[in-house]
Amino acid sequence: MVDIFTSLSSFDFVKAMETLWHSTGFMTESGALWQNLIMLVIACVLIYLAVYKEFEPNLLLAIGFGMFIINIPGSYNILYGTYGYVFTNELTNATLASGTVDQLREMAASLIGELPGVDWGAISEADLVTRISDYLVGANADLLGNISNVAVSHQVVDNFGLFFYLYKGVEWVIYPPLIFLGIGAMTDFGPLIANPKSMIMGAAAQVGIFVTFIIAIEIGFTGEQAAAIGIIGGADGPTAIYVTTKLAPELLASIAVAAYSYMALIKVIQPPIMKLLTTKKERGIVMEQLRPVSKTEKVIFPLVVTGIVGVLLPSAIPLLGMLMLGNLFRESGVVPRLTKTASNELINIITILLGVLVGSKATASTFLTVQTLLIMCIGVFAFGVGTACGVLIGKLMSFLTKGKINPLIGAAGVSAVPMAARIAHNVGQEENPNNYLLMHAMGPNVSGVIGSAVAAGVLLSCFGVF
Repeated sequence: MVDIFTSLSSFDFVKAMETLWHSTGFMTESGALWQNLIMLVIACVLIYLAVYKEFEPNLLLAIGFGMFIINIPGSYNILYGTYGYVFTNELTNATLASGTVDQLREMAASLIGELPGVDWGAISEADLVTRISDYLVGANADLLGNISNVAVSHQVVDNFGLFFYLYKGVEWVIYPPLIFLGIGAMTDFGPLIANPKSMIMGAAAQVGIFVTFIIAIEIGFTGEQAAAIGIIGGADGPTAIYVTTKLAPELLASIAVAAYSYMALIKVIQPPIMKLLTTKKERGIVMEQLRPVSKTEKVIFPLVVTGIVGVLLPSAIPLLGMLMLGNLFRESGVVPRLTKTASNELINIITILLGVLVGSKATASTFLTVQTLLIMCIGVFAFGVGTACGVLIGKLMSFLTKGKINPLIGAAGVSAVPMAARIAHNVGQEENPNNYLLMHAMGPNVSGVIGSAVAAGVLLSCFGVF
């Protein structure tokens, strides 16, 4: 008992309470708390839409929660780690120095030493970074030549957290091809094979990507950034992540949030456009049943598509190849366990990770900016243009076939599979309860998945990225 009291008497409660207080989010959060509050409200709205309105809850619930948890004051330092600066030689990409702000202050005091009028403990971050850059140029003059050859990046450098490691699957473009593997394993390509003409609608829906690409350049984005923004029009989150990581990684958080948010809100965005561009009579068109597709056709199709696209656009192979591999699992009929794993367990796990991680990048500092809001606006425009182009081509095909094609299925040409196909089916049934468009809409929908991967390959190839 005496030993217990002795131990307690030596314990500094005041210091412990001070340490506890300084570890709370109120002390560790560097941004304005009102910004965090705004983001928490936005996250709650997304969760509400997922739970009570059922707007693609598989996507929106995870995104909303990721956005919620990361905007709790102080959580970023735990989930991702402590930010700092990394100084590299631009010519060789070799790291010259790195550390948190506190670590860099100690480094400067040790390496540079005392300077007139400089207090390393109180100097601003910007001044600290500049002085360390100047020092590194002088210390590596033979290698660097001048200060322009020192690159400084602001990134997590210490106390790496769970999300820091999980997010590597996004940065290293591991998750997007795995998502495509799962999509291929769970999707029937039969409607596209049975009605190859539906591929035209899927191709038309990709026009939104290239229209937005041109607009983004015109308003001041670089070519690479414009390509990454434009791909949002394909309504394909994995493809958007893939292209952005390759071309404009600095925009990854904004574009990923925009792409996945619009995929989840497809039920809100598409129907008004579809109804605006079609008449009541067109929406009520009942299409003839598709012809049966043989197993041989379904097995040959992924091989042919992979071979043709692989030769013409090698940069599209990581996405398209995994999509076709998953479909080959499904249609071969000889690997049921692999098909089940790819179409259920694997894609579900990756969807959870992508949703939460995409949401976790919507911090107040990155989301509440003019650039991000501009990307969100351009993104919904791209999505709308893609939907409209698909419907308009559907109207043209309906006219040419004398009313045998319901133009609503053209809206499914965007890549959001099978969400877009379900929307086309639902809107058609509002006009005619006996109208079953789901399988017909899957043709353009599958074509849209292939088309978005091809569009990604075109954009990557145009900028010399493979």
